[in-house]
Amino acid sequence: MNLLLICREIFKMLINGNFPVEDLKGVGPKTAGLFHNLDIRTIEDLLKTFPRSYVVFGGLKKISELKYDEIAAVRVRVDLIGNIRHVKNHMTILPIEVSDDTGKMVIKYFNMPFMAKAVKKGGYYVFRGRVKKSGSDFTLVQPRKYASDEYSELQGAYQCIYPLTKGLKNTSVAKAVKSALAKAEFSGDYLSEDIRKKLNLVESRKAYRLIHEPASPEDIQTGRRRLAFDELFFFILYLRKNKDLLTDSPNTCPMIESAEVTRFIERLPYKLTNGQKKACKDIIADITGPSVMNRLIQGDVGSGKTIVSLIALLNAVANGYQGALMAPTEVLASQHFKTVSEMTAKYGLPFKPVFLTGSIGAAARRKAYEEIESGEANLVIGTHALIQDKVEYKNLGLVVTDEQHRFGVRQREALAGKGAGPHILVMSATPIPRTLAIVLYGDLSISAIKDMPEGRSPIKSCVVGEHYRPTAYKFITDEVSKGHQIYIICPMVEASDPDSDDEELENVVDYCEKLKGILGDRFRISYLHGKMKPSDKDNILSEFAAGNIDILISTTVIEVGINVPNATVMMIENSERFGLSQLHQLRGRVGRGSDQGYAIFMTGSEDDKTMERLGILAKTSDGFEIASYDLKTRGPGELFGVRQSGEFSFRIADVYADADLLSSASDLADELLKNDRRLAREENRPIREEAEYFGRNNLDFRTI
Repeated sequence: MNLLLICREIFKMLINGNFPVEDLKGVGPKTAGLFHNLDIRTIEDLLKTFPRSYVVFGGLKKISELKYDEIAAVRVRVDLIGNIRHVKNHMTILPIEVSDDTGKMVIKYFNMPFMAKAVKKGGYYVFRGRVKKSGSDFTLVQPRKYASDEYSELQGAYQCIYPLTKGLKNTSVAKAVKSALAKAEFSGDYLSEDIRKKLNLVESRKAYRLIHEPASPEDIQTGRRRLAFDELFFFILYLRKNKDLLTDSPNTCPMIESAEVTRFIERLPYKLTNGQKKACKDIIADITGPSVMNRLIQGDVGSGKTIVSLIALLNAVANGYQGALMAPTEVLASQHFKTVSEMTAKYGLPFKPVFLTGSIGAAARRKAYEEIESGEANLVIGTHALIQDKVEYKNLGLVVTDEQHRFGVRQREALAGKGAGPHILVMSATPIPRTLAIVLYGDLSISAIKDMPEGRSPIKSCVVGEHYRPTAYKFITDEVSKGHQIYIICPMVEASDPDSDDEELENVVDYCEKLKGILGDRFRISYLHGKMKPSDKDNILSEFAAGNIDILISTTVIEVGINVPNATVMMIENSERFGLSQLHQLRGRVGRGSDQGYAIFMTGSEDDKTMERLGILAKTSDGFEIASYDLKTRGPGELFGVRQSGEFSFRIADVYADADLLSSASDLADELLKNDRRLAREENRPIREEAEYFGRNNLDFRTI
């Protein structure tokens, strides 16, 4: 079970909210179906759907007071309702001329012809939206319209902006949440008053009300702080439980350092970096020692973690054991299999690899099962198919999981359970400061690879505003003309609701059509996002990897799981809405071959603070340095942007901005378990009950 699924159990003891959303007033079958598209089926699910951002309705401005790129509201008179114009790609534009006592302006609506009847000439309305330029004049594009008295009621109030799906309006979600808060029955808090006071945390029930019905920025932070602590605390308990089970486990797969490994390293066409050598030394010390290995290899994108894992697998096979390498996507698993097969042939390695994923045919799957069980296959490479019940290993000695946080601890444990205590090696390209990694990976020893292989050119990066867009498109077309491939990242899957301030953000679906309109039929353009079926996603990734797609428009799903050496340019739209570490991770998808890689961070906000923050990406390519800077500079307010949850799929917590909470959660967990390992004391009963409910079989203290 991945962390997101585990976290969905976190509030079951705190909220009696298992009523279906259909029980809420105003939620009929159609609206319930839209909620289901967001995986919201109960009142509890709804209350755990936290706002992505907040909007404060400020005072009215005059037209002469407007500033570029701000969100503003103006009370104006409608002077002229223009004619609806049809433009290419079936788009319509409706201009509305308005004025006040300080000036005139034109408001524009795209694909909203009904607005021509929603206003009357000579009428006074409040329009609220983002201020843009139309030539030398200001304009409002797609603004929300309000009656004057309606806006007066909203003024000064905090409006929650929720995750949406097509057809579901933000106002509908807000009304349903209000009903849910009234209907939910909150039980007692698992944290005592003393602990809450010590950690400066409010009661759980109060936290929900503050996060969904804030009256001030302080309310938002207070509510969020408590809910984030809950997520982190139970995650830490989960790690501590796992560590206890692994500590001092005897080495049931003893190995020696094989001469095969030495010969292989000597024959490589390059020298291992100091970081790679140190990681290999740590691994050898573990597998030849008295206890089972549980080690994390943490290295930046392109630091050479894969060759380290291959050396570890070679040592296991040379000692007569089977090895398993599990990747998060079929595309990445396939790339690993290809790499191993080519090296086996080139260097005469003793690997007999087999490929196992959910998409291979029944005959191939049966054959793979037989070869694994008999031991004929000594290296199994694949996806989560490696942990299915039908897979029986003869003598599994080493398990390697790539991009460990994409699996979650339980899947790693399931693969380890396929053998009699095999060694565990996990790899992660997520750059995390070591102090943070020690807390997050509390059940693992850590080896960090910080240096890069010789010959790897740093990616040339630039941070630019909208004025650079024509130049960026020309650069992209030039690169494609040279035979290279391009990634373009958008923060949204599809257009957001007009209620949301995210309406100006680029989305994958519309961007793909827009780019086709700009570039024409010269290039092969396709898109990818997380809502697509896994088979469709893998097909798109495979086509891109094969060179059959020139430009791939995508969300952040390509952050891991794809290696295309021919891709040279990564352009990220609305880059100010992402964490620095994720931007660094994304740009690591290019420059993986012999050609120079480029990253273009496009931002719609060119204020000094934004440009300074993003500028760190142009100054350094050290992921650990960027992560440390991110940790110091990211404010909790930024967590309500496009990407709330960081690399570990938390709903509201963030491992960077909430480093202090993570530390407090870790200290509390260690203190409790030190004095009461099974949480059996009466004063710890609420925590024990919540922990058992939270984890069920994943966090069962009765097994400790």
